[in-house]
Amino acid sequence: MAETALVIIDMLNTYDHDDADRLVPSVTEALPAVVRLLEQARDRDVPVIYVNDNFGKWRSHHGEIVDAALAGPHADLVEPVLPDEASYFVVKARHSVFYETPLSYLLATLGVGHLVLCGQVTEQCVLYSALDAHIRHLSVTVAQDAVAHIHEDLARATLRMMEINMGARVVPAAEALA
Repeated sequence: MAETALVIIDMLNTYDHDDADRLVPSVTEALPAVVRLLEQARDRDVPVIYVNDNFGKWRSHHGEIVDAALAGPHADLVEPVLPDEASYFVVKARHSVFYETPLSYLLATLGVGHLVLCGQVTEQCVLYSALDAHIRHLSVTVAQDAVAHIHEDLARATLRMMEINMGARVVPAAEALA
C-alpha cells in the first residue's frame, strides 16, 4: 500500500470570522479526536501535513499563521494541535488543500498515495480537498469525529457524499490510520 499522510486542514485558526460562533462548538467537540489522531500519526512516523488558510495575509508564512492563531480568542483550540519540527506546512488561499498549492508535489516527493483528512470545515474545505484528492487518484480516509462543521446537516450529507461519490473511507479517528 502507498505511504499514508495525515492532512490537518485549517486547525490553526484565529476564529475571527462570521461563522466562528457556529464553528467553535464543533471544533471543541472534534478536537480530542484530532489530537489523538495527530499523536497516533507521530508515534507511527506517518507524515503530518498541515494545510492552512492564510486568511488573506499574502505576506504571511507558517510561523505568522501559528502566532496569529495563538493570539486569537480560542488559543485553547490551537495549542493542542501545534505543528512540531517534523511536520510539513502548506499555505492555502482557497477551500481545497490542492488549489494553487505545492501539495501535489510534496505528496509525490514523499511517495504518498493515501490521505487521512481531519480538521475544518467538513462541508467546505474538507469536502473540496477530498474531491481534489479523488480527482488525483489518491485514496482518502476522513476521520468523521475529527472534522468540524458549521452546519451539522450539511456535514452529515457531505460525509455521505465523500463516501459514496468519491469512495472515501469515512471512519472514526481511531480507525483512520489502520
